[in-house]
Amino acid sequence: MSILQTTKKAVEQVTGIARPDRREVADLLRPRKANAFRFRDDGLVPNHPFWPLVVYRGAVTLPEDFDPAAVMEALFEANGWGDSWRNGIYNYVHYHSRIHEVLGVARGTAKVRFGGKMGRTLSLKAGDVAVLPAGTGHQRLSASDDFLVVGAYPESGTYDLCTTAAYHAKAVVTIPKVGRPRKDPVYGSKGPLLAAWDRD
Repeated sequence: MSILQTTKKAVEQVTGIARPDRREVADLLRPRKANAFRFRDDGLVPNHPFWPLVVYRGAVTLPEDFDPAAVMEALFEANGWGDSWRNGIYNYVHYHSRIHEVLGVARGTAKVRFGGKMGRTLSLKAGDVAVLPAGTGHQRLSASDDFLVVGAYPESGTYDLCTTAAYHAKAVVTIPKVGRPRKDPVYGSKGPLLAAWDRD
């Protein structure tokens, strides 16, 4: 996270300036269907064996009254997804084998390839949210200069960063053991994610 974003985040959390409260966050949500994408293991990126990537297009309104990153952070925190960060998306293929991840686009646009070399490239813009089950490959292919993402994680799981084929054998064993989160990071305990990730 850049020094500027780190400072802004700290000030917003301490003072509440430019940061919505729980009620205000709820008012910024738009009902959206879960766009689900499934990817096969390509030998480098395992992807998840049965849970899809879920993308909510334009799920979050980002008014000028609030810092857009703070909106995403407050939303994810309200639904039990924490350890948030502000940055971009790495420009190399990577995945997490021991934890799920949510990516909320706070500013700008980007083309992101999900699922590895046999995956799919999606255009993301401010207000979009992508929820990645453990094992889902992701890589930024291009982005606007102002592109900013907020990432966060559910309460259970351990962060790791897998980037090469050396991680694959262990990852295919670990990924299915990562439990389903209790809440959808956007829509909470009754969110579409829980139906999309219904197999244990």
